[in-house]
Amino acid sequence: MDRPAVAGEFLGTLLLVFVAVGAAVLAGEYIGTLGIALAFGLTLLALGYVVGPVSGCHLNPAVTLGTLLAGRLDVRRAAGYWGAQLLGAVTGAALLYLVVRQVPGLRTQGAFGSNGYADRSAVGIGAGGAFLAELVLTFLLVYVVLAVTRRTTLTGSAVLPYAAALAAVHLVGAPLTGTSVNPARSLGPALFAGGAALTQLWLFVVAPLAGAALAALAYRTACSWQAARDGGGGAGVAGTVAADEAPR
Repeated sequence: MDRPAVAGEFLGTLLLVFVAVGAAVLAGEYIGTLGIALAFGLTLLALGYVVGPVSGCHLNPAVTLGTLLAGRLDVRRAAGYWGAQLLGAVTGAALLYLVVRQVPGLRTQGAFGSNGYADRSAVGIGAGGAFLAELVLTFLLVYVVLAVTRRTTLTGSAVLPYAAALAAVHLVGAPLTGTSVNPARSLGPALFAGGAALTQLWLFVVAPLAGAALAALAYRTACSWQAARDGGGGAGVAGTVAADEAPR
């Protein structure tokens, strides 16, 4: 197992939850949806340059699943990433909870930056709508990651579209579900929010993973079509499913 990569996923996910979810919990009423979206996008942008060259800066089990299904990651390494991401998210949420507890009058029960639908959605979206929204938004996020990367790692200008996509999906998803697109990000806060945040958690695990699987399928299909069009020697998108994409 690549210990630096796993450690990078743990630390990166911890910081993403602490900073970005922290922005929603501690400053949401001051910065609004745009501010929260920027908090997620800018945090990922910063972490991408630090963690990206080491692990790819997935920080998200859905992104790791998409990368696995795209043939860029082996199962053993993906399992290490998943464990690190989940542990990092819970640790980040625990640290944030300790901070929040020091703020008088700030509610954590049933809230705490967790995701939700029905009466826990700002617009009251139902379970079906929430599932579809999370699936489509995760599809977009994972497809962008697969399209702009060539190997497991995330380097250079590829960090920018990944961070921009995360900010964009938060602009759309925040009023609907609070935006998950990341099972680890949903798990950490839900454990400390309790109540309905836990009973609704299943949707924010299943929908993002389904969206990631569909993104990987769509991406590989697009690669196959382009390779066929270019006579098997295509570049660009098709070139990512090639020898340099062997699992690491």
